[in-house]
Amino acid sequence: MKSLSFSLENRVALVTGASSGLGHHFAGTLARAGARIAVCARRIEKLEELVTQLRQNGAEAVAIAMDVCDAKSVRMGFDKIEESLGVVDLIINNAGIASTQNFLEHDEDTWNQVVDTNLKGAFLVSGEGSRRMVKAARQGSIVNIASILGERVAGGASSYAASKAGLIQLSKAMALELARHGIRVNALAPGYVATDLNREFLASDAGQRLMARIPQRRVATPDELDGPLLLLASDAGSYITGAVLAVDGGHLVSSL
Repeated sequence: MKSLSFSLENRVALVTGASSGLGHHFAGTLARAGARIAVCARRIEKLEELVTQLRQNGAEAVAIAMDVCDAKSVRMGFDKIEESLGVVDLIINNAGIASTQNFLEHDEDTWNQVVDTNLKGAFLVSGEGSRRMVKAARQGSIVNIASILGERVAGGASSYAASKAGLIQLSKAMALELARHGIRVNALAPGYVATDLNREFLASDAGQRLMARIPQRRVATPDELDGPLLLLASDAGSYITGAVLAVDGGHLVSSL
């Protein structure tokens, strides 16, 4: 019986939104699994330190300036990746932004920014990448970083929740159509994750009340997303497509 592997040797991975946060973390995770890495963000200068770190640890890595909301920028980014690393066969659509505006005060410009980045961006990157995989007769995997707010709601998150719900449905629709080409598409839906951006909030009274609503009574650390990410990205998950994998300490099954 064939043993399925979490290894990403000989894979070329693209990670969007890699200049900070989970994207920055995911790039290191994929590199340690053996992938050649293209890290992407709008401002390439923020990626240079990450690329240096990846190369020092033995990975092949390049920094690519890419605006995921702009089809021309996406196309040019893929061209540069192919010149440096080869055809991308693993896409991590991580680029995303949020708004904390209440619905009655939510303005159109902010709505467009959130939805374009979180949903249109994944559409453009996935479309460009999957067409190139099909042309090169390469099987692959696309992992869309969604959120549990794509399946439940919270105050002040209408545009974010709507965009992540759309991303989950886009993942399922893509999975249906791309399966015939050997391209798997899944959504990873994290709950609340501790990062440098939210540590102060999590230590506050409001943050403590939030954690009290999570069945495990805590938030995740970034490395607790590594196993789920590698499962969806690698051959270990070869029969998983169209799935939504929540990593949330049980938050979605809580009524709170």
